[in-house]
Amino acid sequence: MKNARNTAGNTPAIHVTGLRKSYGDKVVLDDVSLSVQAGTVTALLGPNGAGKTTAVHILSTLIRPDGGSASVNGFDIVRQQDGVRASIGLTGQFSAVDGLLTGEENLLLMARLRHLGPTRSKARVAELLEQFDLVEAARKPLATYSGGMRRRLDLAMTLVSTPSVIFLDEPTTGLDPRSRHTMWDIVRGLVTEGTTVLLTTQYLDEADELAHRVAVLDGGRIVADGTPEELKRLVPGGHVQLRFADVEALDAASGIFAGAERDDAALALSVPSTGGIRTLRTILDRLDAAHVDVDDLSITTPDLDDVFFALTGKREQASRATSKGTVS
Repeated sequence: MKNARNTAGNTPAIHVTGLRKSYGDKVVLDDVSLSVQAGTVTALLGPNGAGKTTAVHILSTLIRPDGGSASVNGFDIVRQQDGVRASIGLTGQFSAVDGLLTGEENLLLMARLRHLGPTRSKARVAELLEQFDLVEAARKPLATYSGGMRRRLDLAMTLVSTPSVIFLDEPTTGLDPRSRHTMWDIVRGLVTEGTTVLLTTQYLDEADELAHRVAVLDGGRIVADGTPEELKRLVPGGHVQLRFADVEALDAASGIFAGAERDDAALALSVPSTGGIRTLRTILDRLDAAHVDVDDLSITTPDLDDVFFALTGKREQASRATSKGTVS
């Protein structure tokens, strides 16, 4: 369940306008605009090559944009890079831990790089080891760490300096389900404390679980932006499936809902629906008025998988169609 924390004020922690980036003839980001409110999670969702990692690298000042503007925590990513870097933490797609050191030594090294000082470094490292459930493994070599433990350590290193904005670039790739859920709980805890998170992911359930808003990136462009529920409403296909005890009831219901899809073998009827309470009440009222008893019902609504497949790949398909001299 997503954290429902409301933040005061409307000042975005991340604000992007018309961002562009190309490598030669390859356009990676094409007029991308995005706003992320403080203390929330925004997920950048898209297929491989959509431009998600490039966007994160630009916002974290690792590469420069070709055009457009962006600010993080009020600092311009081109003119005020030191301010941006002091405000953020970045966890990339692959763990950036040193395999020759223990978990504790990795954290202490990061604390030194952040100039925390000996006393503060020791206290902060102890806090993070406790927070990320790494106390028992703190002084063990990283060769003994599981993938989930390495990922938790990697995120802990990102948090040494308590950044207010965190970029998580596919943070749970390759993790088992238990480790993924542990990472989700950690992210929720950070947001509860006021941290802003921009998350890139290919896991649709991850975006649905964590994100207050989802921006779908495809072919370098934002093709949709909204809450998970808003995006799901963009895609048709929801229905209420009604099951009946006998053919007579099924026949009667089919006469009431002319546009419904009938399944005689299952004695079921699929009635197109948005899944809303009002629509469901209307369906049941019509059945009740006709004295038709329903044996069972289930509601199916589009999920982010449906959104993803409906919204992504269209530009590539259009390009292929144009190259063949056809219009779709």
